[in-house]
Amino acid sequence: MTRTPTPTQTYWLEHAWLGTLPPAPGSGPAAGTPVEPGVLLGIADGRITTVRTGVTAPPPGAEPLRGLTLPGLANAHSHAFHRALRATAQAGSGTFWTWREVMYSVADRLTPDSYHALARAVYAEMALAGITAVGEFHYLHHAPGGTPYADPNAMGEALIEAAAEAGIRITLLDTCYLSAGFGQPPNAHQLRFSDGTAEAWAERCSLLKERDHARIGAAVHSVRAVPAGQLATVARWAEARRAPLHVHLSEQTAENDACHQAHGRTPARLLADHGVLGPRTTGVHNTHLTDEDIALIGSTGTGTCMCPTTERDLADGTGPAVALQRAGSPLSLGSDSHAVIDLLEEARALELNERLRSRTRGHWTAEALLRAATADGHAALGWDDTGTIEPGARADLTTLALDSVRTAGPPPRLGAETAVFAATAADVRHTVVAGRHVVRDGAHTLVPDVPRALARAVEALRP
Repeated sequence: MTRTPTPTQTYWLEHAWLGTLPPAPGSGPAAGTPVEPGVLLGIADGRITTVRTGVTAPPPGAEPLRGLTLPGLANAHSHAFHRALRATAQAGSGTFWTWREVMYSVADRLTPDSYHALARAVYAEMALAGITAVGEFHYLHHAPGGTPYADPNAMGEALIEAAAEAGIRITLLDTCYLSAGFGQPPNAHQLRFSDGTAEAWAERCSLLKERDHARIGAAVHSVRAVPAGQLATVARWAEARRAPLHVHLSEQTAENDACHQAHGRTPARLLADHGVLGPRTTGVHNTHLTDEDIALIGSTGTGTCMCPTTERDLADGTGPAVALQRAGSPLSLGSDSHAVIDLLEEARALELNERLRSRTRGHWTAEALLRAATADGHAALGWDDTGTIEPGARADLTTLALDSVRTAGPPPRLGAETAVFAATAADVRHTVVAGRHVVRDGAHTLVPDVPRALARAVEALRP
């Protein structure tokens, strides 16, 4: 049987940022590629086949994307159900630990159906923000009390289907979460997170299947949530499948102190000693690290996912991102608790937080920050062929308006700087995934009335 070739699509990009080379370890910010005017893309089977520059006007049959087109943005760290906490969690005072109790109250009320509805709306919000792939750090596995559903992966499957219906890619980072702390059993809220042992986690996780839009990865929730003797089981599961492996790392000083008391070493050293660190591993937050931790993370090629809007919202602190990248740790970005969903704000905050800490400017170029939000974010999620505009890459694109009140004025050649330091998610005009419009002219093509879908999903979770 002869396969009928997929007709070639053609997009004309009024202006396009074609990417940047990664910095060599220790070399400082990456060197940028200028924004190109008039770029013609050929796309077939969801991949870019040709890239032509210097095309001054859209030729017949080419669909124009007016504004600045970037590779699709990758949200490398998400807890979809935290979206239900927006504004509610900001209404009070306290610390991460008091916020966590509010988070648990939402987690207790989720079912596979309500989680699907919420995640579908959240992922649609991400698409409207130019995000084409999400890393979902998923630990809400079982029914309240810890009883497995008839389908033991009902909650994970709900997330995978939600991403498909919202039109974006997902890496389901199925998370091992076994204890409340060092030597402590899970508390009443955490029972639905736990499989009992890492071996049981691996058995359940192995039932999940990848799809065109979905990859399956693994996660260690934290060193406090997975006993040291079971860390290697998770690492081996990911290594056998060459899958991404993520871990919350040194997010809180209290966790570091408890780890020292239990094991006489830092969380980073504990993870290294049990084979968790490495080039397919990403540490999320990496906030409270020693100089030795930074060198260890960099020397193993372990990535760092910073989530600045959540880290500032929860008063967690500012991590040593500059030192980590110089040590050899690739940077990616996530919206984590979804206090806002805006990867441009995450990129901007990374630089601006460092300016506040150091009282100096220019730690990253705009191009280097965009790389963290695109190619390096996709790589952290196992989509190594995504996040660039070049032949062979998946045709995932984000187009920003250059004529909004935020972006009007600067010359288009400074588009990378405009994107990072002025634009917001509200400036996204088009989001294309595998050559298909998911967002066109600021409207989602698959999920009607995303604000209403979000409001209904959140309302359903109120007590």
